[in-house]
Formats: sequence, C-alpha cells, structure tokens
Amino acid sequence: MPRPLLRRATVTAVCAGLLWTAVPAHAASDLPARPRPAPQSLWADRATDAYRALQTHLYEGTDQHGLYLEHTPRQAADPAHSYLWPFREAAAAAVDMQELPGVGGDFRPDAAERFDTVELYFAGGDRPGYQSYLPAPLGSGGDIYYDDNAVVALSQLDQYESTGDRTLLRRAEQVIPVVTRAWDGDTGKACPGGMDWVDSPNNNVRATNVTSLSAQLAARLYEHTHKRAYLEKAEQWYGWVSSCMRKAPGLYVNDRNDDGSTNETLWTYNSGAMIGTATALHRGTGKAGWLTKAVADADASLAYWAQGTRLHDQPAIFNAFYFKDLLDLDAIRPNSAYRQAMSGYADSTYRTNRDGSNGLFRFQPSNGGDYDPSAPAATLNQSAMVQIFATLAAHGERRGQGGGPK
Repeated sequence: MPRPLLRRATVTAVCAGLLWTAVPAHAASDLPARPRPAPQSLWADRATDAYRALQTHLYEGTDQHGLYLEHTPRQAADPAHSYLWPFREAAAAAVDMQELPGVGGDFRPDAAERFDTVELYFAGGDRPGYQSYLPAPLGSGGDIYYDDNAVVALSQLDQYESTGDRTLLRRAEQVIPVVTRAWDGDTGKACPGGMDWVDSPNNNVRATNVTSLSAQLAARLYEHTHKRAYLEKAEQWYGWVSSCMRKAPGLYVNDRNDDGSTNETLWTYNSGAMIGTATALHRGTGKAGWLTKAVADADASLAYWAQGTRLHDQPAIFNAFYFKDLLDLDAIRPNSAYRQAMSGYADSTYRTNRDGSNGLFRFQPSNGGDYDPSAPAATLNQSAMVQIFATLAAHGERRGQGGGPK
C-alpha cells in the first residue's frame, strides 16, 4: 500500500447529540487543550465539502472509466490515472458518505460505481490479484502488492455490509487465496512466517501491514460465513504479528527482512489492524480473550499516539484506518477517549491543512504533518479526510473499516 512509506521508511465522545473536538494538538498554547462541543452536523458538512472537492478536482468522470487522478495539479511523474491504493481510498470514502444520516442515499450510486471500477485493476492468470496499476487495455499493469489486495477486500466487505450485495462478499472471499500465497513458510528464517509485501521473487520483506490486514480480512469473513478455514488463518496471521512484530502493547514494527533485521518504524494503521482483527475475532467467536487483547492494544496505542504531534505527523490515511478500528471496538466496549482523539485530530486537520479556496487538503510529502502550500493535493489524502469526517458524522452507526455485520 504505502509505496514510498513502507519501502524501508524511517521517516468524541457522543453525548446528547454532540461530538467533542479538541484544540489542535500541535498548536502552541500556554493553556491545556480543552474539548469543545460541536454539532454532529458539522462533521457531515465537512465530509460533504471534502467529498465535493475530491469529485471536482480529482475524479476524472465516467468518460474516463470512473477513475481518479493521483494528484492535482498532475505531477510530471504521475501515471494517466491513480494507482490502486488511492482509488481504493476513494471507494472507501464513497462507502462512508452513503452512511451519512439523512442524505446517505444520495451517495449510493457513487459507491456502487467505485466497486465496478476497481475491477479494472484486477488481472487473472496463474497468479491473479488486484495490480498496483491498471492492466491492459487501460494501462501497462503493475505488481501485486498484498496489502493493496487486503484493503480492497476489506472495502468490499464494508460495501456488502452496507448494501447486502453478495457479489461483494464473494469478491472479498476471492482475495483470501491471493493473500494466502504471501505467507512465507520458510522455517529457516528468523521468526518463521509472516507475509511477503509484494508478489515478486525479489521480495525480501515480510510486512506487518500485509499480515495484520489479511488477518483482519479473514476474521471478518469468518463472522459472515463461519468457515473454519478463515478463523484458522486469522488466528495464525494475527499470532505471527503478535509474537514477531510487537514492540510494545499496541505498537508493531513495520517489517522484518529475510536477513533477520527489522524496520522499527511505527504506523498508526498497524496498531489499528491488530485492534480490528481482535475485535472481529471476539465478535465471531464470542471469546472474551479477544476483546481483552483489543482493548489492551487500543488503550496502550492511544496513550502513545496521542502524545505531542504523533497523530498529526502520521499519514492522514493511516489515521483514518486507526480511528475506524478504534470506533469498531468502541461499538462493543465504549471508551469516550477513542472518539475524542478522532474528533480532535479531525478538527485540528480541518483548521490547519485545508485550502479554503477549493476545499482540498495538503500535507507534507509524507502524507501527514503540516500544511504545505506547494504540495499537490492527492486523491489518497483527500479521501482520508472524507472518511474521517463521514465516520464521525455517522457517530458510530457504521462500524467503519473493521466493522462487523450490521
């Protein structure tokens, strides 16, 4: 998923109809940050504004097959259309928009179109899967990144849960054999197991994101189908990340090289995927131990990520994953701190990273951090903010990225 990021990177409480937002965490102040109430309708307005900007400036229209640009303005190195990962996030944004109270139905045609269009990235053959870029006839194709495939399937499950269209459930199930072939069964390697990042003989990285997101996919599929094989895979894949990549409660290092070295970088969405997997396993099995694991990771990770500018500095899309997984858990074991952190980040980012002239969000080249007026706006980042605002607007009625059956 994160092309430049994963590649060896070093780099609200709901109460009486109100969501609480916080003073931006990175703003200088001599006073402690105090939460302030904001109408729930504020998040719907912000989601709608951000989605309108996405569609106006980055969506290419039906005459371009319903695809998106990578950036606006288009950059010299950009392909004709976006890579798979940003497109998937635009699809996830549409799924979240269709859950807006009162007006969500207006966005159902958009969401349905996204899930037709994403199939343009799929290639069959001996090693099928969603490719990182459009295969012929629309493009020259690209590698199959296993994290991309896992998150596409997770969105297909979200859309299935929202619409009941079993075509989406079947497509999500078809991704399990794709990610299963990523499993590294070489017992001679340090900490055997884990999932390759990319489908290539040159791959030498077993990645936390692939393994934990695939575990989350399998756990959610088990909820829907009760197929024992999905439960076994979810437990195996979760177990490898827990035993081999855990740095501290709720914090998981980025990847393990085949030479035994590890990339110690921490990302919010790796925390989130493990929380989401344990939450789904609790729902699917009814076992209290999974809920205990989810709560422990959520509370410990939030204690870490809420410090200083850590959330602010993370890529916006990683925070979207993380917050949705926290709210997924919140639906089972309420904790006002989860929504409060999400709304605080959302309010801060709206105030500091939005271009008021066009509604587009701009970040550093890392896809997070301070507003950069020279940076192009990206489908990836704009979609992230739509997801965050729309999820807050639905105030937990939709369980988001890790949501189970409604």
